[in-house]
Amino acid sequence: MILAVLFASRTGLGFQFQTLGSVSDHLVDNFHFNYAEIGMLIGAFLLPGVVLALPCGFAGRYTSDRLLVTIGLVFLALGGAVAIIATSFNMFACARIICGIGFVVTTIYFTKMVADWFDGKELATAMAVLVMSWPFGIAMGQVGHVWLAALFDWRMAFVAASIYCCLGALGVFSVYRMPTHANDHAYLPQFGLPSNELTLTLLASLVWALFNAGYIVYLSFGASVLINGGYEPTGAATIISLASWVMLFSGAICGQISDRFKKPDTILYICLAGGIASLLLLPWTQFAVGLSLLFGLIGVAPAGIIMALTTEAMAPHRRAFGIGVFFSSYFLITTPAPGVAGWLFDTTGIAYWPILFAAALFLFTGIANAVFRYVQARLPRITNEPLAEQDA
Repeated sequence: MILAVLFASRTGLGFQFQTLGSVSDHLVDNFHFNYAEIGMLIGAFLLPGVVLALPCGFAGRYTSDRLLVTIGLVFLALGGAVAIIATSFNMFACARIICGIGFVVTTIYFTKMVADWFDGKELATAMAVLVMSWPFGIAMGQVGHVWLAALFDWRMAFVAASIYCCLGALGVFSVYRMPTHANDHAYLPQFGLPSNELTLTLLASLVWALFNAGYIVYLSFGASVLINGGYEPTGAATIISLASWVMLFSGAICGQISDRFKKPDTILYICLAGGIASLLLLPWTQFAVGLSLLFGLIGVAPAGIIMALTTEAMAPHRRAFGIGVFFSSYFLITTPAPGVAGWLFDTTGIAYWPILFAAALFLFTGIANAVFRYVQARLPRITNEPLAEQDA
């Protein structure tokens, strides 16, 4: 029940994130933005995480996970409300940053909630289910926002997303509770990480950031490749959204396979290779449906496997602070990725260049995971000892 509530509520993050990407053509036509500016606005959603992720890790000491997530979802709704009345680049940037404040708070504590509930109990599967809420929300937006913009007005995309986030806040506040075993640790929550945990946390964050950056670039610019190949905008957006829809099932299945066979790295590398292949072949638009399905079924399926690295990188009683560190690094890498992709599109005039950039990000995801395993094998084992004792 808890996982279902968290999944449904976290779907609002992807649903709100996708608003701007889905109505970008309307913004270009109405406000004369270029695609670099569109990419910057997409990335602005992630910008607050660069400076707020670590302080948010401290916040868990003073209030409950439930309240923090509720407040974060309210901020996501408020940011959408500002976008509804926006008439300039600066107003849209402000709206995205307000959303981003809510995004960083909720992202950290949704992750902590699932880690608290499922540590030692099919964690990769549970993380995969949680992580799938993000593409599910994006897929809802890719179809729903485009339809609302075409049938009514581009502002309706932000209206729908804001209402959903409010409902999510109500759901979490009403239903969520801490697991009974969350207070069973031998030590009180600590802040700061010993050197071995800090190193592994930053490397795990790098793996997750590169993976997500590649996925975000694909979502933001994949439809442009298909439009250049002759598809109309709604059809192109629907085809690109197929990857997010099938990821809902492939992610959970991938996590289950990893939990059963204990071969997460092998599964990750196979999936990344499939994702790279589907990205490189995207200009062959006659195969667009199959390539989008391949990307969703294989390429982005190992999201839960990657997120499970967080429990290997830090002790449970340092999890709130450690996940704050994890997402600080994550946001630093993912925030500029859409802007870089948009700059490549503006500079070359070729929509395929952002997709090549996404493929390179997937390649470096695999390299970063290999570095994580190499370093993990050579560092002291993660323990539940207090920080001072472990450093000593």
